[in-house]
Amino acid sequence: MGRFVLIACISACVTTTSSAQTLTETFGSGANAFTMDFVTIGNPGNAADTTGSPNPAGSVAYTYNMGKYEVSREMIDKANLAGALGITMYDMISFGGNGGNKPATGISWYESAKFVNYLNTSSGGTAAYKFDASGNFQLWTSSDVGFNANNQSRNSLAKYFLPTIDELYKAAYGSPGGEWYNYATGSDSTPSPVAGGRDPNTAVYGFRQGSEYCAPADITNAGGLSAFGTMAQMGNANEWSESTFTGVSYNPRETKWILGGAWDSVALTAISSINGPLAYESYDAGLRVAMIPEPSLLSLLALGGVLVALGRRSRS
Repeated sequence: MGRFVLIACISACVTTTSSAQTLTETFGSGANAFTMDFVTIGNPGNAADTTGSPNPAGSVAYTYNMGKYEVSREMIDKANLAGALGITMYDMISFGGNGGNKPATGISWYESAKFVNYLNTSSGGTAAYKFDASGNFQLWTSSDVGFNANNQSRNSLAKYFLPTIDELYKAAYGSPGGEWYNYATGSDSTPSPVAGGRDPNTAVYGFRQGSEYCAPADITNAGGLSAFGTMAQMGNANEWSESTFTGVSYNPRETKWILGGAWDSVALTAISSINGPLAYESYDAGLRVAMIPEPSLLSLLALGGVLVALGRRSRS
């Protein structure tokens, strides 16, 4: 088979319910309440995928939770109203993508980080990312509670955060048993391009309606699931990563990876990446949130081992 990469690319109370390996977090109250589903990414300390190029990829030392779905436009709208975040989204009317359950796209890394911070601070937690009084992104320092020298971008006490490349890669291509798959649908066979639905081994990409590619699907109706149970980690919308392009977190303006593929991707076999400046916005780029239910400084020290490049497996 060919080689593949991911295309580069709330209020004062939070309630949590769980069913099997899925957690549902409820943010906000009243008209501004919304929920986010997370799936457990277990098998901590898994061996990395070393068959792709570049490699290794996807080894994560701890159990964590990945957003089952992408963040929706409605979630951003409600967080904006409750927290005065001022996040803007791309007007997707020409793509048929302005519905509340469509992926929130046209959001910069700065805005993604501020949304994640809101998830944390509105529930009495610690912000994941540091901004100064002028709204400029800064690294955490040794004088800050929760400082992690191995990952100065993320506060180790934060519950919600933007996932690293390794965290995204494992959730997309890994499995509870440690096997690796070529596609983020728990399969080594090319997913069928669809406009929407939940059939196994399907993805929202490359599906034409006449001469045009289909619009993004609702986040809960965007293709088959990965082996861990995430949806649309290939297709529907590209997603911001916490990981810097070079893997060095000492420069707060270091560009970040955008990855995941989008509905207007011609195919999932193209090798492509986007080195995205933090203020960059694109009509097909959104975000997905990750979570560690009980974060602590010690449990997150392993987060410093961030890979700077992301590839899919190569097979002969």
